[in-house]
Amino acid sequence: MENIIKYKGKILFDPIDKTSKHEKQASWKKVAMILLDGDICEYYSWFLEKRYGIKINIPLRGPHISFINDSIYDIIKNSGLNEKEVNILWDNVKNKWNGKEIELLLNLDARSSSEYWWLNIVEYEQLNIIRKELGLSDPFYKFHMSIGNIRTGIHEEQYKYTYKLIKNGFIY
Repeated sequence: MENIIKYKGKILFDPIDKTSKHEKQASWKKVAMILLDGDICEYYSWFLEKRYGIKINIPLRGPHISFINDSIYDIIKNSGLNEKEVNILWDNVKNKWNGKEIELLLNLDARSSSEYWWLNIVEYEQLNIIRKELGLSDPFYKFHMSIGNIRTGIHEEQYKYTYKLIKNGFIY
């Protein structure tokens, strides 16, 4: 049985660039996310450290779900519109959805790739509707809320080894 919790957040289109990577991509990438209140990332960070000795960096934006993180050229290709028309479409969809509250279901069983940790989103039909309005299909990665990524450095190999033990059922 899955451990699921209902969580509310606010939709935010075109968030402020917080990293140099985001700044470099801002001219060709469209981004929308759901900002969540609370300290769920901090909780899981604390849990992973206490339970497994794994230290992670929580996301700069705090708990959020990036449900659009796509190239404008993908929207152009899928919609058949030109860049100017896509920007108008983006503004229309943004005006319709930006700031709206949304309810999601989070699976509280943390997942990992050994480097990144996240929670999967269980119910997300509204996110698909917004993406389809822009001519976008399902995202490359399933909808998820990032908890964080492991801290690199002296303990990185230990963290990856611990993850393998968890994944193979040797520790819980």
